[in-house]
Amino acid sequence: MPPTSDDPIRRPITAPPADEGGTPLDPAAERRRRRALFLRELDEARELRARVQPRRTRERRLREALRRRTFRI
Repeated sequence: MPPTSDDPIRRPITAPPADEGGTPLDPAAERRRRRALFLRELDEARELRARVQPRRTRERRLREALRRRTFRI
């Protein structure tokens, strides 16, 4: 799925602003950029797994539903 500009998670990643030495100016912004990249790749991996192994995905959904039902108060 190509990145779109309106979705902040799927927005293409650009290099963070850096000073003369090449170090990022804002460590929090760098952390958020790396986290967004990780979450994007994790989402892609889950989509691929669901597409390649539909039976395991269905079984996982059923186990999660059973677990939620079991621990309901």
